[in-house]
Amino acid sequence: MKKITFGTRVAYGCGDTACNIVYGMISTLLTLFYTDYAGVSPITIGMVMLISRVFDGSSDLIMGFLVDRTKSRWGKSRPWLLWMTVPYAIAAILMFTVPHTTEFVKGIYIFVTYNLTTTVIYTAINVPYGSLSTMMTRDSYQQDLLSIFRMILSPVGRIISVTFTMPLVKVFGDDQAAWVKTMFIWVAIAVVLLLFCFFQCEETVKVDVKKEKKVSVKKNLKALVTNKYFWCVLGLWSIQVIHQTIVGTDLPYYCKYIFKNDSWMYSTLYFLETAIMILGAMACPFLIKRWGKRNVTLAGSVLAVVSHLLILANPFSFQWFFGVTLIRSIGVSQLSATIFGMLGDVVEYGYWKNGFRQESLIFGGASLGFKVGTGVTSALMTGLMTASGYISSTSGNVVQPGSAVTTIGNIYKIGPVIIWAAAIILLLIYKLDKEYPKISKELAEREMNQA
Repeated sequence: MKKITFGTRVAYGCGDTACNIVYGMISTLLTLFYTDYAGVSPITIGMVMLISRVFDGSSDLIMGFLVDRTKSRWGKSRPWLLWMTVPYAIAAILMFTVPHTTEFVKGIYIFVTYNLTTTVIYTAINVPYGSLSTMMTRDSYQQDLLSIFRMILSPVGRIISVTFTMPLVKVFGDDQAAWVKTMFIWVAIAVVLLLFCFFQCEETVKVDVKKEKKVSVKKNLKALVTNKYFWCVLGLWSIQVIHQTIVGTDLPYYCKYIFKNDSWMYSTLYFLETAIMILGAMACPFLIKRWGKRNVTLAGSVLAVVSHLLILANPFSFQWFFGVTLIRSIGVSQLSATIFGMLGDVVEYGYWKNGFRQESLIFGGASLGFKVGTGVTSALMTGLMTASGYISSTSGNVVQPGSAVTTIGNIYKIGPVIIWAAAIILLLIYKLDKEYPKISKELAEREMNQA
């Protein structure tokens, strides 16, 4: 229960900054790059991302088992940050080097590089990175602080890459080569931050290997699927990433084809949202101490639904969008700040219920929801765009049909309302905040008796 220093919290948060510098691009601007710079049709992109989810369905769970069985001088979770950093940077650049060839070959190239980056290497970083927080401390509030620092610094990665990508692309020539040059800059920053996280964070929760139970794969999976709070938090994490995917992927099209601006409007709105989310996350430690994670997150979800509905009042005004984004971001920030603290509580709940720990498997399973949410949402949006007649071209002078522009607008106006209403339902079911003090006390007594 040793207190984690401020510097260590910052270092831990920098790990997610690094991840989001790259993954922020994947979940936001990658689709725009594929359609308008690489000339790939939306239906091809949608199929690639949808089929990729089949592989993601197993990779996160496999990674969870691998991390739980990892033994090194750095611990279980931490060494994966070191091992996967450089491969992640290389794979991220390869996604933007789509060859100028047939649609079929482009599709195969996108499938391979997209899955190499997200299904394989990102999984090998993100699953152990998430479980690392539970190996650094078992104190629920210390884990909450790690989660909050993670979500304060996580949006910084998206600000660095997403907000400044389009301006840099314009500076470098506004073509495919400009995207590759921009990605070189982002991955260089990501590598430095991941290494900083690795060197500064330490696993202090020691598991006695001799006393540790050997649990079968079947028993592990049964414990996971019967953990009711795992499903609640899995759904909430999926909602968070679905929101980010809708806003990040559809908003560039909205600005380009409805506001008639593809240079600074999207960057401004995205920067505003992420900046407000950082400020909201900073306020969370004080709010959580008074009202608890669940109640703070529930209030934020209600605010997100109500504020986003305001878009319908004036959907063609950039100034109105600016104001609504500010209000909505305050609500959205609460889930972003609390989700990983909730996952830490789910780990302890599972340990209390089943008698063995599942840090990496729980974070791996939840990460599955994160990536499935991204992929399925992207596939659904690109499918709707294709059905509406969206035209992909590298020329930049295409006039989109009215049906495509209407679809782009409807996705952004309606999608977030649906998902945040779902978040409210899940949070009404989630009761672990009330049960956790009793669980923590019983775990302490159980371990004292076993000592």
